[in-house]
Amino acid sequence: MTTMEAMVPHIVGGLLVLNATFASSAPSGIVEDMMEQFRFSIHVATLTVSLFVAGYCVGPLLWGPLSESYGRRPIFIIILFYTGFQVDSALSPNTASILTFRLLGGIFASCPLANSGALVSDIWDARTRGKALALFSVAPFAGPALGPVVAGYISTAGASWRWLYWVLTIFAGFCLFIIYFTLPETFAPVLLVIKAKRLRAETGDERYYAPLESEDKIPLGKRVEKILARPFKVMFQEPMLIAVTMYMSFVFGCIYLLFEAFPIVFVEGHHFRSGTLGLMFLPLFLGSVVGVISYLIVFNPPYERATDKYAPDPVPPEVRLELALFAAPLFAISFFWVGWTSFPSISFCAPMMSSLVLGWTAVHIFLALINYIIDTYLFVAASALAAATVVRSVFGAVFPLFTRQMYVPLNPRWASTLLGCIALFMVPIPFVLMKYGPTLRAKSKNAPTKAPMKIENIDIEGEKVV
Repeated sequence: MTTMEAMVPHIVGGLLVLNATFASSAPSGIVEDMMEQFRFSIHVATLTVSLFVAGYCVGPLLWGPLSESYGRRPIFIIILFYTGFQVDSALSPNTASILTFRLLGGIFASCPLANSGALVSDIWDARTRGKALALFSVAPFAGPALGPVVAGYISTAGASWRWLYWVLTIFAGFCLFIIYFTLPETFAPVLLVIKAKRLRAETGDERYYAPLESEDKIPLGKRVEKILARPFKVMFQEPMLIAVTMYMSFVFGCIYLLFEAFPIVFVEGHHFRSGTLGLMFLPLFLGSVVGVISYLIVFNPPYERATDKYAPDPVPPEVRLELALFAAPLFAISFFWVGWTSFPSISFCAPMMSSLVLGWTAVHIFLALINYIIDTYLFVAASALAAATVVRSVFGAVFPLFTRQMYVPLNPRWASTLLGCIALFMVPIPFVLMKYGPTLRAKSKNAPTKAPMKIENIDIEGEKVV
């Protein structure tokens, strides 16, 4: 696969993640309109975001392992059902239906979140993967940041709140069209299955087969059990994955917490309207963009030099963690910043700009840790990422639910300080893995000790694939 050919699935994967994350936060900008129509409380309104993110907890249990059994492309086409649930949300007649369809939409929207990182690992080698993931990583932060902006101005313009869901439907339908016509299969074991079938058809020799085809002989019940259990089996066997997942989950939860915290700071404190409130999330998006640019200019070149240094062996995954050593302390500082500049007497620019630093650091933490997971677990990367996605989605769904209960009694100053202290407590995680990661990998049941073979170097001969 040439670089230009690899860019197509790479861009498609990023677009799908942008679609999913944009839809997750967008209802926060039309909360008042939905509350007026359905007569529910602010706590129920919060569920329109939390239930969608809760769907991320369920979907990856299926989509990640299924993609390792049937390939990436068939599973990505699942977005067909997600598109339908956006239509259902737009037509919802009552509270129960809108909440139900938000949950179902989140389950199917989680497919790209679970599998896009694995897709990147399929098409790029270790030297290029960091740069590719850097460009790809803007999407998970751009989506949540842009969703409230679009929704807020739909509300301010006087359009029905249902128009937001029609916008999400159009976006999802466009993504489905792109997937169907441009996304090839990228998973090497499935490509071997396709090659084996072709050779059997061309030669009539039934001795040609691929290792993945042996799974067809496993009873359906055991296959389902294997698919559902694999992500957590991988996670509970791996202390490294548990530590990394908990850190990423906290960062992810803090991002979604902002969608409930910022209305308290800017609407109740500075008396902003919905459209203006949405603009307060733009520094989060800009911070992620600046983070990607700084990664490509400052942090990625040393890694590329490391690939030459360690060649022909792979670069140790711990090299990826150097990025988090700088970002982790600054992530904690950003919460102290937003907290102690959130007084109504202080210009709104001060707390708003803290999210610029938060976005910059969050991107670097995610880049470091996701690259670390992929480099460490390789062919079970989809299951490892699926388990990480489930756990961090629990945090993303739960954090908005207690935000108001925390930020109102404690006030934004002390609530943000509490989060900053928790973030400081997690700062040592990348430092500890830098030191003890090689020892833990040597004892791992899932981390390979050799570099993966490239698909073009794998041939099928006789009765087995070698």
